[in-house]
Amino acid sequence: MHIVTQFPHKIVEDQDMGVPMPDGCRLSARVWMPEEASEKPFPAIMEYIPYRKRDGTIGRDEIMHKYFAGRGYAVVRLDMRGSGESQGLMADEYTQVELDDAVAAIAWIAAQPWCDGNVGMMGKSWGGFNCLQTAAMNPDALRAIITVCSTTDRYADDIHYKGGCLLNDNFAWGSQMWSYSSRPPDPALVGDKWREMWMERLEAEPFLAATWLAHQRRDEYWKHGSVCEDYSAIKIPVLSIGGWADNYMNTVSQLVENLDVPVKGIVGPWVHQYPHTADPGPQIGFLQEAVRWWDHWLKGIATGVENDPAYRAYLQQTVKPARMHKHRDGHWLAESVWPSERVLTQVLPLSGAGVLGGNGGAFETQVNSPLDCGFGVGSFFPMSGDVPQHHADQRDDDARSACFDTDVLQQDLDILGAPFIRLRLSSDKPRAQIAVRLCEVHPDGASGRVTYGVLNLCHRNGHEAPQDIVPGEAFEIALTLDQMAYRIKAGMRLRVAISSAYWPFLWPVAERATLTLLEGALELPVHTGSEKNEWQFDEAEGASPWEARVLRPALYEKTQETDQTTGEIRLILHDDLGLNEDPMHGLRSGTVTREVWRIHPDDPLCASGDIHWTQELARGDWSIRTETTAKMWSDAETYYLAGRLEAFEGDVLVYERDVETTVPRDFT
Repeated sequence: MHIVTQFPHKIVEDQDMGVPMPDGCRLSARVWMPEEASEKPFPAIMEYIPYRKRDGTIGRDEIMHKYFAGRGYAVVRLDMRGSGESQGLMADEYTQVELDDAVAAIAWIAAQPWCDGNVGMMGKSWGGFNCLQTAAMNPDALRAIITVCSTTDRYADDIHYKGGCLLNDNFAWGSQMWSYSSRPPDPALVGDKWREMWMERLEAEPFLAATWLAHQRRDEYWKHGSVCEDYSAIKIPVLSIGGWADNYMNTVSQLVENLDVPVKGIVGPWVHQYPHTADPGPQIGFLQEAVRWWDHWLKGIATGVENDPAYRAYLQQTVKPARMHKHRDGHWLAESVWPSERVLTQVLPLSGAGVLGGNGGAFETQVNSPLDCGFGVGSFFPMSGDVPQHHADQRDDDARSACFDTDVLQQDLDILGAPFIRLRLSSDKPRAQIAVRLCEVHPDGASGRVTYGVLNLCHRNGHEAPQDIVPGEAFEIALTLDQMAYRIKAGMRLRVAISSAYWPFLWPVAERATLTLLEGALELPVHTGSEKNEWQFDEAEGASPWEARVLRPALYEKTQETDQTTGEIRLILHDDLGLNEDPMHGLRSGTVTREVWRIHPDDPLCASGDIHWTQELARGDWSIRTETTAKMWSDAETYYLAGRLEAFEGDVLVYERDVETTVPRDFT
């Protein structure tokens, strides 16, 4: 990344600007703006998330928001109520209170003397979600948004359920928020009331894993905040950005295809990060792209963004499977319209004897995957290319699956879009799940996952009213795999691998099922050709990075072990983000995560997850620490959740709370 130190505008900063809400709650913002904004107002950009501007996102904020301010924008990095130094309490993600606060904040910002009345909103992940949700509420001053790593459907394409299957990340994310929300505001900003605010947060903090687990169908809870319910509600320009190594890769296509406003999409090879810093490379000049977007829609400058291609996608090339990727070879496709006229459908029937692309017709192949099928998967949301979070060689999982292979490809095969598979099958149990992986198989047998899809077979007719399967009775499913842009090189084979388990992504159904595959066909979106780069982005730039003092270096360890006596398999994660000290205000902050996921290949009811988070904050003689633990397990009828929250001042325990809850299994 090229570091920019000279900007057209000199920057001034406010570390704790109060943003009042209509109910009297004060939200806290860190604000950067041009020095002359007091005499000459500028457009504003708001980022609105619960991840703590003081210590949580400070590293990325320094690089990004100073850059925008230096280019002539007032940038408001706003902490949601109940987080950081903001007052109030947070009850859940994407609540109506959260969205109403966003609308009120935009109105307040637009009315300030340093703002010219034009506001843009941007964000990644949570912030990308509430950009879309806020845009759908049509605040008067909101002119355009940039949404990164977000989704249009909170049920079908978020971190809770996928294809009606319970994702283990529902519990993991709930455990993470159990920890994140336990931290106090900084006494240096809020004064002596920090402790009162902290105790109120600890007492009110929800155990969100249980909240989300109580909604196993796509009900009104999930429809709230899902902009796919009414795309027409969004009436302002949208720039949507995603990454193929992220699990929000479908959103960009959905927005470009369904919005009736000016909308542009960019999908690169990246993990769950902004694309000027994200692995795998190549990174792009995202901040320059954002400035082009803001200059046009907030300042009225002719930057040409309205004429950019509708959909720019990085066509990745064949690569040996590995847990870590710092760079992916490939080139950029630029589609003037989406869906693209250059994408044609190629149908590859599934045939007996494990053939993909043969004559098709009826066959009979049974699948009864051991419950440890899926360990070749990476993290649901990889965050880096420096640690083992990506998909490994799929051969072990393929051996636990029913596989259908093409002949060796005689020419390159370019995929752009969402592969689609139709299957006729039966199950010997009333409840079952299926995972379908599309893999490229190397001449030496290595298997790399290209894309995948999963389905709770009780949800075969929809996610709102699941139905048991009639054992032994054939039925049909249609499953859309995740979007992908991928070139499978000549000399490879294409493989469809079908399994009845996918741990540790999916919580297993209560009884191990045998699926009998009877007929099927894969529909591939084949791009008809591009041998050269069709778009050129600028080199990644950023403002001067955060120069934290490292007191404890980061450490990431991920291991898998098998108990030779019991046969239990454990996935063990230790992720220490290190302990860092801010050189300006002296706050020391650190986070450590420990996870253990257990499964027995033959027993779905032995599945469990244990997660332990530690948060540290200190300055001088003041120090606090929170410890949160959470556990999940199940029997045939019920999910069990337990959590404990402990808070310390120094070494003194000042707060403790235990939670236990049970949730009936609802066709999962």
